Amino acid sequence: MADAMWDLWLERAKPLIPVIVIQNPEDAVPLAQALVQGGVRLLEITLRTAHGLEAIAGIKKAVPEAIVGVGTVTSAAQMEAALNKGAEFVVSPGSSAELFSCARNWGGPYLPGVATASEVLQAREAGFRFQKFFPAAAAGGMDMLNAFAGPFADVKFCPTGGIGPKNYQEYLALNNVFAVGGSWLTPADIVSARNWQAITSLAIAG
Repeated sequence: MADAMWDLWLERAKPLIPVIVIQNPEDAVPLAQALVQGGVRLLEITLRTAHGLEAIAGIKKAVPEAIVGVGTVTSAAQMEAALNKGAEFVVSPGSSAELFSCARNWGGPYLPGVATASEVLQAREAGFRFQKFFPAAAAGGMDMLNAFAGPFADVKFCPTGGIGPKNYQEYLALNNVFAVGGSWLTPADIVSARNWQAITSLAIAG
């Protein structure tokens, strides 16, 4: 069921997941609106600042067209807090038995972070065939994803880390990549300037 959600969402949204860091809680809703207007609906609100949980709740209420997820989740407590705020999917930079257990109990779309064949195997054995490949560029990039394709033909990846406008389409062309993530759609300087039209333009271009 959880895996099927990705297929359903990607029928209605671009295969792009912006990694969003909210420095000012007042920016969350207009930023989400700008991205959705440009066709980017899968929004990963990270917990890298103290405003992440508040942003998830605010976007869920004000931007119903958005599919709001949470990123940088490193503990079960964080996952549960984000789910209580309405997060629809969860993304971690790595993985652990605690996170696997919490995600299975929830039953929703969870992307554990992997960077090696052993980590891919462990996540697959735990029941997660959709995974986050991170940090993509540092961990071998497209060469590594191509290497994974043989032994893990049933696993799909969302690479994040070192991906931008110049190379994201090459990643999306790989058969085992279902989406890509990155921060290029929400540059910090443009967000801080509240240039929402520029954000929409980046989303449209993506």
